[in-house]
Amino acid sequence: MSVVIITGASDGIGAELARQMAQEHGSSLQLTLAARNADKLEQVAAQCRQHGAMVLVRPTDVGDESACRGLIADTLARFGGLDTLVNNAGMSAHALLEDVKDLAWYEDLMRINLWGSVWCTHAALPHLKASKGRIVAVSSLAGLVGVPGRTAYSSTKFAMNGFFEALRVEMVPHGVSVTLAYPGVVATEIRYRGYNAQGEAAGQSGLDESGAMSVEECARLIRTGLNARQRDIVMSAKGKLSRWMKLLAPALVDKLALKALKSEVRPH
Repeated sequence: MSVVIITGASDGIGAELARQMAQEHGSSLQLTLAARNADKLEQVAAQCRQHGAMVLVRPTDVGDESACRGLIADTLARFGGLDTLVNNAGMSAHALLEDVKDLAWYEDLMRINLWGSVWCTHAALPHLKASKGRIVAVSSLAGLVGVPGRTAYSSTKFAMNGFFEALRVEMVPHGVSVTLAYPGVVATEIRYRGYNAQGEAAGQSGLDESGAMSVEECARLIRTGLNARQRDIVMSAKGKLSRWMKLLAPALVDKLALKALKSEVRPH
């Protein structure tokens, strides 16, 4: 049996990853699905159970430390151990800093994107060490290259990367792998629900979504990288190139990042 926790599992990448893992492992999978929306979690759980997986639905707001620690405790109480933690829950945001009047939502975003992963990982660590398990952190290409209009989002993902890169080295003696995944633009609703300059749901994407990766392909790449205990999962040729270009031609990367914005949200 393999025990897996996926946060942000009610839709998008997390839900699709859960479905794919259930299809791959069937009755050998014990799965905890965590997110804020209990009804959506139940729908995903039903799909996973069709493949034979045992599923615990655990409504969780990762912006709350006690909820994160309760998620781990309830999983252990139900399944008796933990093999894999997928830190996928996150919020998006798109706003030029000059348009933001109140920075309080920057702090909220950091609690969700960084601290939610830190709290879950800290609570899970003794049990992952015992199983020589796996940790996955779903970051973003915006955590590798700063993108205009994404000061809040990029800062949370850069912080997330630093935390998990350091943790990876700490875990080497314990046989625990740490995998960082860097999706680019994926065809989900995350940018529509993310914060705008006023800290409200944007209702639209601030990025050019032509050529967005399918959620199925993104989840497949994460699942493959997880199984191989891969160090990093950079999901596109463009992402891999931008990572090197940032070191070799940083000014050019800045120009390309600016062009990625939709014309109506570009700074004038």
